[in-house]
Amino acid sequence: MGINLVKGQKIDLTKGRSSLTSVMVGLGWDPVEKKKSGGFLGGLLGGSGSGAEIDCDASVLLLDGNGKLQAKKNLVYFGNKTSQDGSVVHSGDNLTGDGDGDDEVINVNLNAISPSVHRLVFVVNIYQAKQRKQDFGLIQNAFIRLVDNGTKEELVHYNLTENYAGKTSLFPGELYRHGSEWKFSAVGEGTLDLDIGSIANKYL
Repeated sequence: MGINLVKGQKIDLTKGRSSLTSVMVGLGWDPVEKKKSGGFLGGLLGGSGSGAEIDCDASVLLLDGNGKLQAKKNLVYFGNKTSQDGSVVHSGDNLTGDGDGDDEVINVNLNAISPSVHRLVFVVNIYQAKQRKQDFGLIQNAFIRLVDNGTKEELVHYNLTENYAGKTSLFPGELYRHGSEWKFSAVGEGTLDLDIGSIANKYL
């Protein structure tokens, strides 16, 4: 069982764990159960976006020591599944969030990360959030977890328990260099960014 983190907490991943070379980053979420429509309460509880499936997309930005995105290929998402150095690979898009366990998976080979990359920032945003009038108030049980790909041991688990109503993007956590080691930080911040392109532009 992995260590359960709370918002703002940081943990050493590789210190004292020399065998750790590759991690699976699993991100998961569930759509809020749809209320039966009809009448005043149905309209109030369902909201204008409740009829459509909620498509959350997980992405990761590989940033340099100055917090900058130096190459387009260092934005890994459903449209670019492998980073420039080949160290980060996205498993593909899950369109609904239905089912148990990880909804989207990103594999990270720590040993293959370019020396110029110092931070891996993980992001989840709602596809076409504005058009569909959806936000993270319609999502529950969101989490990020890290698993040792070698031993299949869960290392870290962070449940995002805040109310993110009105937010259209989530920053669940990040991996970052600390000297020769890698650490993980539970971020848990929600923003009003509407798509991964506008998020990436902030790091150029």
